Amino acid sequence: MSLTIRLHITNTAQLHSTIKKCHYSTKFKTKPIYHSNPFAPFLLIHKEMASLSSPSNKGSLVVKSSLIEPDGGQLVDLVVPEIQRAAKISDAETMPKVRLTKIDLEWVHVISEGWASPLKGFMREDEYLQSLHFNCLRMKDGSVVNMSLPIVLAIDDEVKERIGVSNNVALIGPNDDLVGILRSIEIYKHNKEERIARTWGTTAPGLPYVEEVITPAGNWLIGGDLEVLQPIKYNDGLDHYRLSPQQLRKEFDKRQADAVFAFQLRNPVHNGHALLMNDTRRRLLESGYKNPILLLHPLGGFVKADDVPLDVRMEQHSKVLEDGVLDPETTIVAIFPSPMLYAGPTEVQWHAKARINAGANFYIVGRDPAGMGHPTEKRDLYDPDHGKKVLSMAPGLEKLNILPFRVAAYDTVEKKMAFFDPSRAKDFLFISGTKMRTYARNGENPPDGFMCPGGWQVLVKYYESLQAEDSPQKQTVLSA
Repeated sequence: MSLTIRLHITNTAQLHSTIKKCHYSTKFKTKPIYHSNPFAPFLLIHKEMASLSSPSNKGSLVVKSSLIEPDGGQLVDLVVPEIQRAAKISDAETMPKVRLTKIDLEWVHVISEGWASPLKGFMREDEYLQSLHFNCLRMKDGSVVNMSLPIVLAIDDEVKERIGVSNNVALIGPNDDLVGILRSIEIYKHNKEERIARTWGTTAPGLPYVEEVITPAGNWLIGGDLEVLQPIKYNDGLDHYRLSPQQLRKEFDKRQADAVFAFQLRNPVHNGHALLMNDTRRRLLESGYKNPILLLHPLGGFVKADDVPLDVRMEQHSKVLEDGVLDPETTIVAIFPSPMLYAGPTEVQWHAKARINAGANFYIVGRDPAGMGHPTEKRDLYDPDHGKKVLSMAPGLEKLNILPFRVAAYDTVEKKMAFFDPSRAKDFLFISGTKMRTYARNGENPPDGFMCPGGWQVLVKYYESLQAEDSPQKQTVLSA
């Protein structure tokens, strides 16, 4: 679960023991890759995790104001200029057609705006194999960029036969609209079992993305250079939140940011999350940065059925800013359009890499990022600590500063969310995501200080609406 406090350890003695085992020595980069690095004492460096609890050398290095370069050195933008659009549409209408699913369209959105830079289309076989086996792509100059998830488009036998020897295909959206063109195509075998095993580390039944996307997909993959005929819009009232990497970079420049720290989540923001974000900004300021900007970046693509819907989360996030829990002047809220795979340490690399392309040079990572419970057993699918450790070692992510967040819980003495203090473990209450949802479903209030009142009411209304929808169905079943 990406960057949400999903703490389900209820035994405080067990938690205390776990924390004792997680002490790592601090190491510094001798030659910081991103300009100068005054936050080095707090970073995950190579194979070691640095602690955020004991800052040192604050402000000892010179700060330079500049956004981090996108992967490949130049941000990809595959949206056709308006002046060329009519000609491209006319050309596309003569081509064989490939129909996109809703999730395929989300990947078109991701690729077209440069989140996956330097990728310029759905992967051809050589790119697919590098991604699947090495989690990265090698550039022509010999450099490596991280690319941990295969971004591919599947087709079935019938579509493959219809394409024949054509070199280009037109892409048709779920609503029968002409979305784009894939040029200089390559079609190759879709070995689903290998893809699933290498991406998720298991072929256990019940993986949400696998069941939704891969299992019903065709036996072939088609790659090529993508041209998108116009910016992807969803017309759901949230498009103004869907800022591209280029738009985000312009906004960071406008606000004169000298550091950008990204926080991804797919759950409502509670005061523990806010504590982590505000504490990160405070430490960046103490380290010499003048204007660090927070990118609060909820995931906006496919999520599993029991996750809170995007529109509800965005309304809740807006209340967090309205209530002053986060500072609107130093926070940008935007939607990250990627689908969610729940692929743990493999996927969290993708989440971090994409934020590099948006200009972030700091990335906050928590317990079990991009993880989920095992689909058939009562345990986590991935080791909760492996995500942040993998990020510290992943090829192609060296220029991104990884910030592990500290354990936060509800302090029953102070009546607020606070960093866990092992010396008085009995004073802390761990409210899991399941417990939070139970409160909301039952119309109960969580402890004061857990979440801002405005944000909490958004969740309560959402779960009340679900119950209202379920009631007529239950009455129909009973009467039948």
